[in-house]
Amino acid sequence: MLSIRQFSIIVFMVLISGCSSVYYDTMEKVGIHKRDIMVDRVESARDAQAEAQEQFQSALDQFASVIRLEDSDLKRAYDSLNHEFEASEAAASEVTDRIKKVESVAEDLFEEWQEELDLYENKSLKATSAQKLSQTKARYKKMLSSMKQAESSMQPILNTFRDNVLFLKHNLNAQAIGSLRGEFGNLKTDINNLINRMNQSIKQSDEFIRNMQNLIERISQ
Repeated sequence: MLSIRQFSIIVFMVLISGCSSVYYDTMEKVGIHKRDIMVDRVESARDAQAEAQEQFQSALDQFASVIRLEDSDLKRAYDSLNHEFEASEAAASEVTDRIKKVESVAEDLFEEWQEELDLYENKSLKATSAQKLSQTKARYKKMLSSMKQAESSMQPILNTFRDNVLFLKHNLNAQAIGSLRGEFGNLKTDINNLINRMNQSIKQSDEFIRNMQNLIERISQ
């Protein structure tokens, strides 16, 4: 396990370099390779999706409570719903950011792996490594596809939320509540579908992590 000092040095070097190659070289000096970074980033993306699940469900619950309120409570309803919308937007942005980081390290890892195949003299070892690369790429593509599907499901929901929050902001009356009630059924269906997609994506991430950890253990032996 890295010490706080080691992590501080790493972070400092990354900040002043702004270069991924320097970052990777620095991490490797303390025993952390691209494959380790990839596992860590997949775990982070998985966790971000789990957090987004909870946030979107929270927003839906708030939406449900708002449509039961009376006119006198509309200002409070707007403030609460707007807070949930902003939190959901931030959660979605975090998911997108972490997926991009997964893609970045995956591209670098697979490029390095492919280049290193040309260094082998032993054809049998080269073939085995090439097979593992192919298998890892296939698992990665499956996992990334699942992540992307879940990610793409968030924006339409956010658009619906934004429309309704804005309408409520400028129409603090019964008409606004009626509009929200009309949207609730479809929104509930969309969020339930999103949660299901994220569950599938999280499952794929866990499977990929297990496979990568097994690969790392074999390499370390």
